[in-house]
Amino acid sequence: MDTERSWITVRDGIRLAVTLHRPDPGAHPSPWPALLEALPYRKDDLTAGSHADDYHRLAAAGFAVCRLDLRGTGSSYGRATDEYPASELDDLHDVIAWLAVQPWSNGRVGMFGYSYSGFNSIQAATTRPAALGAICAVYATDDRYTDDVHYMGGALRAIDLVDYCHYMTAANALPPVPAVFGDRWLDEWCARIDYHEPWMLRWLREQTDGPYWRHGSLRPGYDRITCPTMLVGGWADGYRNNTLRTFMALTCEKELLVGPWSHMSPATSRPGPHLDLVIEMIRFFGRWLRHDPVPPVAPIRVFVRRATPPEPDLRVHRGSWHGLDEWRTTPLILTPTFDASGPYRAIDRLTVKADVGTTAWISCAGGLPWGQPVDQRDDDAWSWTFDWPITEPCTILGSPVVHGRFAVDVPIASLSAKLCDVAPDGTSQLVTRGFLNLTHRRSSTVPEPMIPGEFEDVAVELEATAWMFEPGHCIRLTLAGTDWPNTWVPPTPVTLQIDRRSLCIELPVEFFGTAHAEPVVAEIEPPPIEPVDPSTIWAIERDVLGRRTRCTTSYGSTGDLPDGGAYAERYDGEVGVPLADPARAWAAGNTRYELAWPGATCIVEARLRIESDESAYDVAIELDASLNGDPIRSRRWHERIPRHLN
Repeated sequence: MDTERSWITVRDGIRLAVTLHRPDPGAHPSPWPALLEALPYRKDDLTAGSHADDYHRLAAAGFAVCRLDLRGTGSSYGRATDEYPASELDDLHDVIAWLAVQPWSNGRVGMFGYSYSGFNSIQAATTRPAALGAICAVYATDDRYTDDVHYMGGALRAIDLVDYCHYMTAANALPPVPAVFGDRWLDEWCARIDYHEPWMLRWLREQTDGPYWRHGSLRPGYDRITCPTMLVGGWADGYRNNTLRTFMALTCEKELLVGPWSHMSPATSRPGPHLDLVIEMIRFFGRWLRHDPVPPVAPIRVFVRRATPPEPDLRVHRGSWHGLDEWRTTPLILTPTFDASGPYRAIDRLTVKADVGTTAWISCAGGLPWGQPVDQRDDDAWSWTFDWPITEPCTILGSPVVHGRFAVDVPIASLSAKLCDVAPDGTSQLVTRGFLNLTHRRSSTVPEPMIPGEFEDVAVELEATAWMFEPGHCIRLTLAGTDWPNTWVPPTPVTLQIDRRSLCIELPVEFFGTAHAEPVVAEIEPPPIEPVDPSTIWAIERDVLGRRTRCTTSYGSTGDLPDGGAYAERYDGEVGVPLADPARAWAAGNTRYELAWPGATCIVEARLRIESDESAYDVAIELDASLNGDPIRSRRWHERIPRHLN
């Protein structure tokens, strides 16, 4: 295999840094198809080792693999103005065209990647570059507004603010790699910081759906993709809705593979069972980019989970793989049952507790501390709960929907719905969840305040899932007014009312079609168990006298750099809410990167503090950069951003 750093000049003259991994021509004579992964996560240092073995194996299988630093990130020229700007699509078009005309290329290009590179694989496919022959999008979304790390059901995501949303402020202010960029790297670094604005500020201003979020969202224009598409999802990942929803809507050649995984490689994810995705990509891209004769697979392959004692670092989930030619469900409508011998209230009230949700607050788990939900009973105790005993196996595949009539005593309120599997010993395990800012009950483009005391029909769609409920267990629906710290709390204390006679949950039960013979996938051995770094923290602290709850996270890593030296990264965050005055919630984060190359030690540190009141988010961000211990740049941002019915 031949590995080479190179440059691609795009239409406006900007030079983008790439690393090419080309096959051994003795083993695989050219021409070869090319595979492109495009990321803002710094291919030459912080993530140089991320999936590196995958690139080598793809090259060994006869693909030329190109990893690209997106404009203004890593060692590429230009400015990183936002996630997925229009210029990024232009750049991807130019890079795809460049790969297609190289002397070693067969003219066919595929795009692939996890998360961000899965997102832009989908986005590039909608614009139909001539040479783009297929895409494989792993843990990606079709809807940037309601199914990303920014908003959920019309409410601001909270815990995500102190992780990805914040650390990209520091990451985008890091310098290009001197050994790659050349002598003017320091000038570029200073210019990069001087131009920089935290992406988070724009995200906080854009609180309702509209043109900003529709850009880069496939939904609802699914027919724009015509090239073969493979979607890979995980039931423990935050982007699971893209799986079934997008697969059903696409009209191109398509495959769907969904496992129990979190936002990690299927080979190493907590939880497993584990799978070698590289083998799947070799088969898929081999078929569509060079016409390999490959054995057929079921177009839909899903792992159906079963109850497993919940743990935050769950290693393997119980369940089984199923292969299907098509997906159809029949609805099962469950309504509450009432004990005729006991008191019955048609209208029931729930005083909303602002910190309900801590047992289930990880929405997009990757590596620890971003783990899995734990036993839900603590949150269930502060929620309405409705149970249905199971006497025979019941399998669901899809998105459950809760319907009911609700009223509140304030204009702005939320409704959280969770579907749980209750074991005979009382353990309550989260199956899936849904959330709705009730001001978005009719529209996320033009939200409307609730009319206090007036009952309204509400529907809450829960996230897609696959689950088998076993006899002896119970299906449990829990309803609450918050899902904190997954989402920011409403600005005033709330009392929810429900008309129990109107309540039902619609479950997508059973699936039909031609079942494929096992094995549907080839599982691999789980990775060795590694001890958790004692500096990795996921903590929930309840100040009883102060009547407030705080959640904290802390993690980091160190390692060697490909061009000599070492790196260190550290991420600390907390979110908090006063129980008596939820309007005054807060989030704070600190991210620190140190890149120590020969002769240059570069440090960038970003600090975030968000405090809310009933009318606004007060946002303060500080950024400091130093070279060899001497400060070179400092930036400060302070903005009061009005709350738009959330």
